[in-house]
Amino acid sequence: MANKKTDRYFDMFIELCAYSYKAALLLREILKEFDSEKFREYMDEMHAIEHDGDVARHKMMQALAREFITPIEREDIVAMGERIDTVTDKIEDVLQKMYMYNVKSVREDAFAMIDTIIQNIEVLDEALQEFHNFKKSKTIQEKLIEINRIEEEGDRLYIEGTRRIFTDQDITPIEAFGWSHIYHYMEDVNDACEDAADVIEGVVLRNT
Repeated sequence: MANKKTDRYFDMFIELCAYSYKAALLLREILKEFDSEKFREYMDEMHAIEHDGDVARHKMMQALAREFITPIEREDIVAMGERIDTVTDKIEDVLQKMYMYNVKSVREDAFAMIDTIIQNIEVLDEALQEFHNFKKSKTIQEKLIEINRIEEEGDRLYIEGTRRIFTDQDITPIEAFGWSHIYHYMEDVNDACEDAADVIEGVVLRNT
C-alpha cells in the first residue's frame, strides 16, 4: 500500500518541474513579444516564478528534516530537488543576461533554442510523472534518453547559432559578445535538464 505521507515527495518533484516549465514558457513569450522597455516587468515576473520554486524546494527540505521514513534515500531527494530547481534558476539567468547586455532585439536562433528547452522540460516532467513507479516503469528510461537527445540538439543549435553571430557582417562587436554569452546560458538550461535526468537515472539504477 502506498504511503501518502512519504510518496508526496514524488508530487513535490513534479511541482518543482512545473515552475521550470512556467519559467520557460514565460521566456518564450518574452522572446516572441520582446520589448526592451519592459525589461524590469519581465524580470519581476520571472523572479516571482523562481522565488515560488525556491519556496517549494524549501518546504521539501523542511518536510525531509521532520520525517524518518522516505521513499528513496534522503540524499537522492535533496539532489533531485536541487537539480530540478536549478533548471528554473538557469532560465532566470538567461533573462538577466539579456538585461545586462542591453539586448534591443532577439536573434532568430534564440527561438529554436528556447523550443529545445521547453521540449526538454516537458520530457523531464513526463519522467517525473512516472518516477513514483520507477521500479516497474517501462518508459522512464526512454524519457531519460530522450532528454539526452534533446540536449545534444541544443548543443548543435548553440554551436551553429554562435557561428552565425561571428559570421554576421551586420552585428556589432558588443552585440556579438552579448549574444554569444546569452546562447551559452540558454545551453546551460538544457545541461541542467540533463543533470536532473542523470540524477534520476542514478536513483533508478540504485533502487532496481
